[in-house]
Amino acid sequence: MQLDDLIVYHGGEFKPYPEAKLGLLTHAFNYGTGCFEGIRAFWSDDSAELYVFEPTAHYRRLAASAKLLLMDLPFVPDQLADITAELCRRNGFRSDVYIRPVLYKSEETFGVRLDDLEHDLSIAAFPNSKYLDSNEGVKACVSTWRRLDDNAEPARAKITGSYVNSALAKSEARLNGFDEAIMLTDDGHVSESSAANLFVARDGTVATPAVAHNLLEGITRRIVAQIIARELGVPVVERAIDRTELYSADEVLMCGTGVGIAWLRSLDHRIIGTGAAGPLATTVARVYDDVTRGRDTRFNCELRAVHNTPALAPA
Repeated sequence: MQLDDLIVYHGGEFKPYPEAKLGLLTHAFNYGTGCFEGIRAFWSDDSAELYVFEPTAHYRRLAASAKLLLMDLPFVPDQLADITAELCRRNGFRSDVYIRPVLYKSEETFGVRLDDLEHDLSIAAFPNSKYLDSNEGVKACVSTWRRLDDNAEPARAKITGSYVNSALAKSEARLNGFDEAIMLTDDGHVSESSAANLFVARDGTVATPAVAHNLLEGITRRIVAQIIARELGVPVVERAIDRTELYSADEVLMCGTGVGIAWLRSLDHRIIGTGAAGPLATTVARVYDDVTRGRDTRFNCELRAVHNTPALAPA
């Protein structure tokens, strides 16, 4: 599907992608004053249905990000979940889909501030199944760029301008021959990858960095912790993690809406564990795929059906 063929939601209505335009002086374009979410919809061959995964939780998080930027959503999260499902229906998607809602300072004006500015919401969706080619494991490095600090720019909010921090780390890794970057906090503890949360399996335990270590409170992270506890019988501990723990780990798991479930094959040229997908990665990936496609309902996740629901009235 070409971009010009997409239907998007912008300015309170559904419209063709080419009609959704921003001016060059739009505040968010000039100053990064917007926030966004990444949502996925997963196609199920079994039920011939497309399921938007945990949309309400994502829009709740978007509302929290918006609050930090002195904005509010035009509808409550449940209504936005309905609009998102309708957007997918109007596009006729019958494959995995990535969805990008952006709430942004829409006023065309000059001056660095957050107050007294108009804002607007856009939602775009497009077929997509892979953010990172991770079937053979991910080659990562520890980035020289530190993860931004909550007291400088809130890490637990998905602010558009903040992602320059992630982009610097990601490109540094790629240009040095790696797939991904692991970012440390200013005091040297493990935070997350450029765009995914981490889990570390070591000596029969599983740990993940605590949220105070400047990481995004991932929705996939929460579900993965539940899968690990239920399927492997291992509670996940939130704590400070040193970089050298990753070198000696049995497994290091990456997770996020974009990346899904991935595992580290190596870090700074050091093989992690056996260099192959271990029981943690294998189990979590299998169960997560079942959960997102509606085959496993034990984790009470929200799956918003797209095609077998009444359509919203045209906007």
